[in-house]
Amino acid sequence: MKILSIGKNITHEGLEIVSIKSSSLHEHHDIEQYTYVVINGGDGTIRRVLKQLHSLSAPPRFILNPTGSFNVVAKIHRVPPIEKVLDKLAMGKPVRTEKHHLFRLNDDIFLFSAGNMGDLQHIILSETLRFGLLQYGKLKYILAAILLLPAHLLMTPFMLLSKRRFFIFTPMRFIKKFGSFYGEVSNITLDLENDYNILELDGDIVTIYDRYINIRRAGNVPIVAG
Repeated sequence: MKILSIGKNITHEGLEIVSIKSSSLHEHHDIEQYTYVVINGGDGTIRRVLKQLHSLSAPPRFILNPTGSFNVVAKIHRVPPIEKVLDKLAMGKPVRTEKHHLFRLNDDIFLFSAGNMGDLQHIILSETLRFGLLQYGKLKYILAAILLLPAHLLMTPFMLLSKRRFFIFTPMRFIKKFGSFYGEVSNITLDLENDYNILELDGDIVTIYDRYINIRRAGNVPIVAG
């Protein structure tokens, strides 16, 4: 059993773990030789890693070591601390996995969230505030939410009625569709009427050079959940 750790140097007695930087993943070949891949980081890091690895013919099982601000994917699956997972593997005990559904937006992958509504503005302002005492922790997100509250109260009803705006948040799939809010993804095609669009995907800001957006399911990946 071989384990690859992406984004952080991890060691454990009794386990063979290779550690690499996330920026060098594209240079690391033969991922299929690893039984498990540890992804260290937040939801954005998970999305960027899975974008490169989800289509492997024999994908490994993914272990999450959440170190981001919100870690939505880790919370969905209630992943245990990384130490407990590695201890189990070292002792030869089985681990439980759950499938996490992936979604494709044109050529990009996302795990649970996509859109160009209020969440996008919140992320842009939060990243603008990422300096000094606000660089780490959740305070910048709280401050951004407070500053944007009047604008959100004013704009949200209009955004929900707009065909050029959309927001997808799959943990709320019990709300299939409410205006331009989607909790469930089947096959969605949107005309944003611009060839240059800034969107939010799992907390990342991306640019899509296409006015037409197609969103659909893109399979699933195994996440270690216990």
